[in-house]
This record gives sequence, structure tokens and C-alpha cells, in this order.
Amino acid sequence: MLDPVELQVVTGALKAACDEMGAALVRSAHSANIKERRDCSTALFDPAGEMVMQAEHIPVHLGAMPAAVAAVVGEQHREGVSWVLNDPYRGGTHLPDITVITPAFRDGGELIGFAASRAHHADVGGVIPGSMPADSTTLEQEGVVIAPRVLDDAAVAELSALMRTPDERRADLRAQLAANRTGVLRLRELADRIGAQTLRAATAEVLDYAERRTRACLAAMPDGAVKASDVLEARDGDLELRLRATIAGDELTLDFTGSAEQDRGNLNCPLAVTRSACLFAVRVLTDPDIPASAGAHRPVKVVTEPGTLLDARPPAAVVAGNVETSSRVADLVLRAFGWALGQGTMNNLTLGNDRFTYYETLGGGQGACADADGPSGVHVAMSNTLNTPVEALELEFPLRVTRYAIRRGSGGAGAHRGGDGVIREIEALEPMTFSLLTERRRHAPPGADGGSDGARGHNLLDGEELPPKATGPLLSGQKLQIQTPGGAGKGSPQAK
Repeated sequence: MLDPVELQVVTGALKAACDEMGAALVRSAHSANIKERRDCSTALFDPAGEMVMQAEHIPVHLGAMPAAVAAVVGEQHREGVSWVLNDPYRGGTHLPDITVITPAFRDGGELIGFAASRAHHADVGGVIPGSMPADSTTLEQEGVVIAPRVLDDAAVAELSALMRTPDERRADLRAQLAANRTGVLRLRELADRIGAQTLRAATAEVLDYAERRTRACLAAMPDGAVKASDVLEARDGDLELRLRATIAGDELTLDFTGSAEQDRGNLNCPLAVTRSACLFAVRVLTDPDIPASAGAHRPVKVVTEPGTLLDARPPAAVVAGNVETSSRVADLVLRAFGWALGQGTMNNLTLGNDRFTYYETLGGGQGACADADGPSGVHVAMSNTLNTPVEALELEFPLRVTRYAIRRGSGGAGAHRGGDGVIREIEALEPMTFSLLTERRRHAPPGADGGSDGARGHNLLDGEELPPKATGPLLSGQKLQIQTPGGAGKGSPQAK
């Protein structure tokens, strides 16, 4: 066992390497989705495929990334040979999220770990520009499905040619390769400095340390079972999700038995996405300072029923499951433990034509805490991206932002108020297609302990209300306005 000082030094070195990988990816990427919004994530893994550290990037990426590494860890690995995948049923999440995995070797050929990066690409083919259709029913409608394969120059060229704006796809894939090379270099330097055997011991101790701290947090919570339920706003009605959360000593079981059957639309989740959302919520409930590693996941058991919305089977469509259902799963866990909920949606907007593709998620209100108001205009829960700056959007795309403001008064009242949502209105300067994947348009984010619900969101095309999930033409001069939900309040207003 390492002494505490050594453990903290190694933990810091691993985290710094992940952060540097992220910086290399953002600075090398071409698409606004990565270089501006930073819709990407990086992590390091040990030779067995366990995640030893991650950067503070996108929760839905990071919690599901171990499944991607597990999909290739048993392959024959060679120095400098990377792997790529996006198949949701073989380690991926949804198709725009492409994962690149690179093995790390010491001189002499000893495998010491893996560097992995996941990035949301602005297009991966499919029936509409941006690859985020609101009405898809099969995976193939959502884009190119990449089973785990070697990523070399020929593969980069082949895959990019199957997608819109191929030059941008090539650049972003190469940015991921550059980020992984950074991670491999830092792992190798660390192994050379402290020795491969000490590195193995150190990474194992990081995992054990994260496990001990998570178990201590769970043990401090009262034993027993709590329940929660909520709905997703499908195109043809609501889909119910149910949770029974049980704490027994220093372990937590999250049981989703009784949740809706697999959706004929695209709100389905691969198990890795469901688990990712659960792990994010557990991190919120315990201590965010615990090293974000596989060790912190060991005390948590996630129970689902195969063939249901939260454990879908191919060829079910999944594009909204990764972004919207994951948000609701996190909501369910937090609601079960008495939290006031945030906006509960990523407010996904995709625009494009044959010449360009553009994708963004929009911030909204966060739920109030027991001792503070919720922040306004932030990306809540499973998303941790930035907004696309107006200047960058208008410079690069045939779009004009005609309004961008805080949606005053949309946060729920309470002893502590929920945060306010935002209003974003975009005018098309040439004909294009739009797609919206949003939630909390029919059902408001619920308050807690007497606090009021946050305001529901609205999607408007030239002032006319659109449904939560919508795809259609956006003509030159037309305006699309997104009003994002407010966060819920916590505690009775009279308790102030």
C-alpha cells in the first residue's frame, strides 16, 4: 500500500494527464461542437480495462466509457495502434459519440494501460444532417454504426466518407488520436519515473481509495428503501420510469424494475448509459472530491430488465436515450433522496443541410439545494458542456442569434429558489433542417419539501408551439426559439 502522500501525488499526476488530454482534444478539433462547446471527454484505464481516472468532462460520456474499453481490452494490442467504436450495443452510447482507445506500452512492450477519448461528432450520417433525428425507430436511421475496429489512416478516410462534412470528421478523429497520444505519453513517463510495478500498485490503490470513501459516504446514510417515479415525453405519449433505491450498510442498489418497455422511438438506453446516469447521481449524493474512477462504482448495483427502456436491445434507436433518458435516470435517483430537480433535459438542437451541420445543447435552471438557490442558465446533470458563443455561431454558420437571455422567473419558488432557464432564438439565413430532442415540455421539474416546480420549457417556430420531439424544415428568415425549463424550488417559501 502506498503512503498517503505518494497516493495523492499519483492521483494528481493521473488527473493532470486526463486534463491535458482534454486540452489537446479541444485545441486540435475543427468542429464548433468540440472546440467551442467542449462536448468531449477523456480518461485513463489500467491494463485490465478499469477506469483509474477521468477529467471533469461530460458525465454521460465518462460513466459509460468503461464499456467501450471493455469491448476492445481482449484484442491483440500493438504500440501506436488505436481502436474506434460508436455501436451502442458494443460499448458506445449513441452514434454521434465516437470513442477512440489507444494502448500504452513501456519500452520493451509491456502494456501499462489505455488512453481513451469520446467526442460528440456534429454528423455521423443518417437520415438528417446532425444525426439526431426526433423520429428515428432503428439505429441505422441515426447514422453510421462503427463496431470496434482498428483506427488507422485508411479507417479515418473510410469512415469520414460515409458522413456529412467529411473534412471536419477527419479533423476531429485526428484530434482524438492526438489527445490519446498525450495520455499514452504521460502514462509512459509516469511508469518510467516510478516503475511499472509501482504504477500498477498505485492505480490499484487509487481504485481502493475511491471505493473506501464511497462506502464511507453510503454508510453514513440511513439504511432502508426509497422510491421515485417520473415520465419521459415520447412522441406518442408518456413513458414511466420507476426506481427503488436501497441502502444496506455501505452498499446501494438502484432497481428500475417496472419501468417502461423498450420504446419504438429513440428514447431507449443501452445499459451502459443507464449505469452512467446512476453513477453521476451517486457522485452527487456522496462526495464529488472522491477520485472519479471504477473504484467509486464498486459499492453500487444497478438492476434493470433486459428489453426495457433502460436496458434496450438492438436494433432499437437510442439517440435520445443517451441525452434525455439519461437525464431522467439521474433525476430519479436524486428525487428518491429528496432533491429538488433541475431542468432535466439537454434541450438538444440540431440544424443543417448539405453544406453544414450544427448541434448544441442548451443550459437551464438547476434545482435549489437545502442551503442555496439553484444557479441559472447552466448545463444540468448529464451534460457539462459550454454554450456555443454567439460570435462563433454567427461567424461559422448561416445563422443569426436574435435573442439570448435568462428566462426570468422560470425557477420554482421555495425557501431556496430554483435557477432560471434561458431563451435562445435563432434565425435561419438559408434553408435547412431542424431537429429538437427535448424534455420537461409537458411535465415540469418537481420541487421538494414544499418548494414549487420549475417552469416547463417551450419550443416555438415563428411563435407556434412545437412538440418536445420535432423534426422539419427551417426556411430562410424563420426563427426557432427555445425556452428552457427552470429548476425547482426546495422548502416552503414560508420557511425563509
